[in-house]
Amino acid sequence: MPVFLFLTLFLFMTMEAMEYPKLSIIIPVKPGGAVRALDGLRRLDYPAGSFEVLVAEGSCPSRQRNAAAGQAAGDILYFLDDDSLADPAALEAIAAHFTAEALAAVGGPSLTPASDSVLQRSFGMALASPCGGGGVRNRYRKSGELRETGDHELILCNLAISARVFREHRGFDERLYPNEENEFLERLRRHGSRLLHDPHLAVFRSQRVSVRAFVRQLFGYGRGRAQQILLGGGSGPAPYVPALFLLYVLSLPFVQGTVYSVPLLCYLVMCAAGAVHAGTEKKDPLPALLLPLVFALLHLSYGAGLIWGFARYAGRQRALPQGEVTVRRVKEFGSGQQW
Repeated sequence: MPVFLFLTLFLFMTMEAMEYPKLSIIIPVKPGGAVRALDGLRRLDYPAGSFEVLVAEGSCPSRQRNAAAGQAAGDILYFLDDDSLADPAALEAIAAHFTAEALAAVGGPSLTPASDSVLQRSFGMALASPCGGGGVRNRYRKSGELRETGDHELILCNLAISARVFREHRGFDERLYPNEENEFLERLRRHGSRLLHDPHLAVFRSQRVSVRAFVRQLFGYGRGRAQQILLGGGSGPAPYVPALFLLYVLSLPFVQGTVYSVPLLCYLVMCAAGAVHAGTEKKDPLPALLLPLVFALLHLSYGAGLIWGFARYAGRQRALPQGEVTVRRVKEFGSGQQW
């Protein structure tokens, strides 16, 4: 019995003395905007006083994130969007990765809640499918196990970065939004830094509530990718495919012949097959019925954004954004000043 009591006391003292990495959670938000992410942070399983929450208000998220990172007291910066609902064990998982591995960044997917509408779930299903999301689909689905990765699997609404590495590499390029994380992670990759994707480190975020909002979202993604490419941020051939498809569709009324329509027929078959596969995989048939249309909206909107981005910014020096950024620590979660 005395041995048992001694071991119990030893383990208790060891746990008490264990040093937890200090984390700074950074959330950009529009001026006066709601921060739904705080709801998830209230359920975190992590020692009080070992993390802080900084909310950065402004009109340029990349600049807001940099400003908050400049005031952060943590060893690890955990970037969330204002509507990212984190898992209670998220900080424990992040801390374990940075304790056990010499790495620069780790992130996980952004999943669509089951409570979203049928239309919203169809958007999420499209982004998570090979036909819609393609090489970046793992940003939107839980797949596989912990692995080394690149920017194609990491997303800024759920991304933890070493504070030291972030500052050494001068943070995000404020000329970019969106795609600032892609350019930054590409810089890290070129430097030989280690990046991890943890499919179990997931957040839940609702998809856009309307077709118009979804089209604007994908147009913005395409425009951001064009800006990233123009700034030398690197990219493979995949982003150009939707732009080429858009140009092909626009040319259809002006080119006669059945042969010229074959690619369109193949595309429609691919979309139908992708919808069947996604609906079967997710066991959610109603959103899958909308997928052929959603796939087309996704590809055409992204392609239009890419073309617009090249036309708008090619050969031009984009100025750094202006405007005030206000960073505040959320007192409910403690303050980094006590560290």
